[in-house]
Amino acid sequence: MTQKIDYRLPLILIGGILFQLLFWDEFLGLNLLIYTLFILVVTFTDKDIPFHKGKLYTALPNLAIAAYIVYDSSTLAIITWFITLLVYLGTTHFVMLKSTFTALVWGILQVISGPSGIIIKLRKTKLGKINLKPILKPIKYIVLPLVMVVIFCSLYSIANPIFDKYTRLITDNIAQFFQTVFNFLFIDISLPKILFICLGICITAGIIVGVDSKLLDEVEMMESDQMIRKRRDRRKPSLFQDFRTLFAGIQVTKKLALKTENIVGVISFVALNLLLLFLNAIDISTLWLNNTVNAGKNFSAELHDGTNTLIFSIVIAMLIIVYFFSGNLNFYRNNKWIKLLAYLWIVQNAFLVLSVFHRDYDYIFYHGLTYKRIGVAIFATLSLVGLATVYIKVAKQKTVFFLYRINTKIWYALLVLLSFINWDILIVSYNLEKAHKIGVDVDHLMSFSDKTLPILKKNRELLMKQAIIDAENDRQSYTATVAAVDSVATGTGAITVQAEGTAVAPKLSEAELKVQAAKQAKDDFNQRLDNKIERFLENQQEGSWLSFSYLKWETVEKLKAHNK
Repeated sequence: MTQKIDYRLPLILIGGILFQLLFWDEFLGLNLLIYTLFILVVTFTDKDIPFHKGKLYTALPNLAIAAYIVYDSSTLAIITWFITLLVYLGTTHFVMLKSTFTALVWGILQVISGPSGIIIKLRKTKLGKINLKPILKPIKYIVLPLVMVVIFCSLYSIANPIFDKYTRLITDNIAQFFQTVFNFLFIDISLPKILFICLGICITAGIIVGVDSKLLDEVEMMESDQMIRKRRDRRKPSLFQDFRTLFAGIQVTKKLALKTENIVGVISFVALNLLLLFLNAIDISTLWLNNTVNAGKNFSAELHDGTNTLIFSIVIAMLIIVYFFSGNLNFYRNNKWIKLLAYLWIVQNAFLVLSVFHRDYDYIFYHGLTYKRIGVAIFATLSLVGLATVYIKVAKQKTVFFLYRINTKIWYALLVLLSFINWDILIVSYNLEKAHKIGVDVDHLMSFSDKTLPILKKNRELLMKQAIIDAENDRQSYTATVAAVDSVATGTGAITVQAEGTAVAPKLSEAELKVQAAKQAKDDFNQRLDNKIERFLENQQEGSWLSFSYLKWETVEKLKAHNK
């Protein structure tokens, strides 16, 4: 009986060729949507990959992000596309998974397993009387050692420049040898393109061929959201019980363990509530009830230096609550006070997060938008979400797995939603619109993506004036520094002697120096902006229609129209 070729093998080859046609020498744009449609069609029509709701729910965000990239190929959207793809693959191939982060990790394993999937399919395939299994068998003895050699060669090259020199010499000669042989055998075919096709084949195999492991599929099958009261086995203490013993002593092993744990918890939460009440009282008096905000104060020190610590403390707070409410204390009849104190501490931590929002708002109001200030708002939002889910965990007797599952889903949903916002345009537009209040940071605005070029060009005069002001401030600061140095030198008896026969440049007046510096700053800024526009227009000529992204196309058209 002749064994048929697995239909996935030609499909994997088609995927590799399509990968090369779509992405070789192209930017990411329309091609990513086409490849996404290919992935979804293949995985939804494969009979060996069962259909379930999770598969559909994770496919929609991936398709939506791919469609949005055709409009705006931002870095955040592209990163989110890769994350949504990995989550989709993890959910698709491992049906029993319940959490988003686990699906993401399993999706990474799925893609990495691509070459292994190809070998497995080839070993099971017969071409007439030819069996490929004996031919492929030696590969397993080569792949792992080769990967290890490559990894350690890379590490040793970073650590030792001489080793790196000889490694590069050897690898360059090997690459040159294979390039010569390949060009001799295949005159009209490029070796880099063939390698790119091989990369596409491996990625397509990782997408199509599922990892054959029941352990990965069933890792979360026994996990539940609802807590169940369990009798402790004193003869077989768990690691968590041993950890509790460090804090509560041997009382956790006795019959009165819950009572002791409840008393320890009440005392702990009373002390922590009083401590946090003192901190929040300071914020109320100095932040919330203080109507006179000094625009010149150091917002950065108050926000960036303190926010990370505050958010870290909130995470620790959530862990402490989880610690006390992770066992049978949830079912203890006299746990009323510890629950009330835990709720109070959650509310106080939420107020702490609101204070972070207040400081962030003040910073944005007086100094404009930046990615860091937006990031602070996002982290504070996630902290509020975490506190809300911890409250649900305590009130509804939920498990730690519930916190893990719900929070990762919320983080994932928030990431997808935030990817649909054009942050570069938003930040630059806001800062220029509020320039009369917050001032203009030219270097900051010039650092954003090329999509902001029409806005920068439209506001060229405003930016140029600010560049002149900055240059004048720098000149005055430099002049003051030089004067201070000369004063010190004169005080120590230093004498400057003019060499005979050398011409002395006429000393310019302060007004002339100011005019000269302004002209130089103006020319430098115009040259900088023009070079940025020129580089962008040159780069856009490299891609074909496959790289199409609406905002980039619109930017090109606006710049061309403005030039005309």
